Amino acid sequence: MDLGLAGKVAIVTGASRGIGRAIALRLAAEGMDVALVARSGTLLDEVRREIDALGREAVAFPADLRDPEAPARVVAATSGALGRLDLVVNNAGATKRGDFLALTDEDWADGFALKFFGAVRMTRAAWPLLQAVGGAVVIIAGNGGRTGDREFAIGGTVNAALGLLTKALADRGIADGVRVNTINPGIVETDRFQARLKRLVDETGVGEAEAYDRMRAAHRVARFGRPEEVADLVAVMASGRVGYLQGAVVDLDGGETRTL
Repeated sequence: MDLGLAGKVAIVTGASRGIGRAIALRLAAEGMDVALVARSGTLLDEVRREIDALGREAVAFPADLRDPEAPARVVAATSGALGRLDLVVNNAGATKRGDFLALTDEDWADGFALKFFGAVRMTRAAWPLLQAVGGAVVIIAGNGGRTGDREFAIGGTVNAALGLLTKALADRGIADGVRVNTINPGIVETDRFQARLKRLVDETGVGEAEAYDRMRAAHRVARFGRPEEVADLVAVMASGRVGYLQGAVVDLDGGETRTL
């Protein structure tokens, strides 16, 4: 299926590894040129070389999106290097887990600084360029924003805020011709997942396979997700194939979220 993305340009944040890397490679495979954003320049260069091998152009912008000025610099540099902007994928951001009573004000501020305010500032800076071409924004939030978890207070709150932001921006986007949608992944098998699995192995003394099954059973899913599955959904959301999709918050979590 031709998604009609060839020749267009995307910014992907958190593009150095995991879900962001998979998204950048998937968009490049669809014929898009990609601006890659993350803190690690070395890892970004690796992704850039993979995209070059696909015959598309990629530029790497090492940046800490907690810096309030960084998103605007990235947008300006992308427009200058690649000539236009059609899609922003706000994927960057990790939040600290832990007991609510042990989480500090600094933990909360850091959780919002990158994932929430990074997305706000990147989208705000990109909006005029997206408006000019009828572009799109896809936010990668998380299903923790749909169901409370005592060990995930910061992350869940940030993800819930991103869901509401999606609705507000989509309302604005109707008039401006910009589509805004969000994906709520469940647990996806990234490096972060592997670290979490190792902690469970260390804490319980069971083998990795049993630890995986225990975690899977606790989340009541048949399996966990793959980064490529999130990337596939981003590509479809960004395309005109589902141009009627506006303000959607889609759970991609293997059925873990059971509430309406």
